[in-house]
Amino acid sequence: MNNLGEEPVGRLMRKYSIPCVISLLAGALYNIVDQIFIANASYLGSYGNAANTVVFPLTVIALSVAVMIGDGCCAFVSISLGANRPEDAHKSIGSAVILCVASSLVLTAVYLACMDGILTLFGGRVNEETFRHAREYFFWIALGVPFYMFGQAMNPIIRSDGSPRFAMVTTVLGAVANLILDPIFIYGFKWGMMGAAVATVLGQVLTAALAVWYLCHMKAVKLSRESFGLHADLMKKYIPLGVCSFLAQISLVAAMAAINNMLQKYGALDPVFGQHGGGGHRDEVLPDRDLHLHRHRGGLHPHRGLQHGRAAAGPCEGVVHPAFDLGGRGGFHRADDRGAVPPAADQPVRRGDTDYSHSCADCGHIRNTGSYRHFYLGKVYRGLNLRNS
Repeated sequence: MNNLGEEPVGRLMRKYSIPCVISLLAGALYNIVDQIFIANASYLGSYGNAANTVVFPLTVIALSVAVMIGDGCCAFVSISLGANRPEDAHKSIGSAVILCVASSLVLTAVYLACMDGILTLFGGRVNEETFRHAREYFFWIALGVPFYMFGQAMNPIIRSDGSPRFAMVTTVLGAVANLILDPIFIYGFKWGMMGAAVATVLGQVLTAALAVWYLCHMKAVKLSRESFGLHADLMKKYIPLGVCSFLAQISLVAAMAAINNMLQKYGALDPVFGQHGGGGHRDEVLPDRDLHLHRHRGGLHPHRGLQHGRAAAGPCEGVVHPAFDLGGRGGFHRADDRGAVPPAADQPVRRGDTDYSHSCADCGHIRNTGSYRHFYLGKVYRGLNLRNS
């Protein structure tokens, strides 16, 4: 069992947030590294960069679906573990695996069947050279979409099992593999855009393989054959929890598509910007502007989900209840059977509600518990503001 309910909030934030940020940076390195090596290949140059820029938003579409499944399942697994519902936890992970694989195969089929139209929609028709490179690059990237989506979806699920460092390592190793293979395939084998794409896909395959290994060796959740099914009743619960992550990524796709098409329309006569040479670097920066937000998401989702599940299950002796004051500081206090218990977590709360006495088993002191409204995952639940009486 992981220790999300036992360690101090600050330590948990560092333990979970820092690996999450490193994972995000490693994921961003895939495309940045490709752009650098492509730009320095004399036979590719700016046309290759332009082709990479056209394809990049299409990988973000795959990422948006993956994080919707992964982040939603991560939060739901933590809630289920906190509420002592291990069956829901392992079935939701199995459901997420099946859903991720199925959706990735569908997306790959759509990409391959509608390749020319999709590339045109994202500005790939600016000139024939760019379009040719984009088709070559996109074909191999599309074949790797199932591995990419699986690795990205399993990353937050691995964190929810209490292994943020392993989740980080899976992404970092994939990025390092891409960094090593890119110059070999592009400069050594002269594979061009195919070489850049194959290096990326092999890195994603490595990440996905490590995720599969971890699923077979999970700590807090044990998967079985009955875990793997769509489980529609659970899907209805965890998919809405990941919608915000989906919207955050898909909005970037809209922005990048608009940038590419504006460059095509207004900069087509320019020898540099007509190739989208200046747009790609902006596209690489856009996803990284949310790292601060994702740091808190990665650090808080598993912990807050576990505590939310415990609160929903009802207080009992020895359960750790979260304590947050209005300034955002947090801490834990164990409730024993001597203390008066606050009302159920799902009851509506308004600031100024009656205070409740709470006995702290760790120190034996009686504290007053003031309640206030706190929002998490679209639901209102009771937060505890502990202060000395």
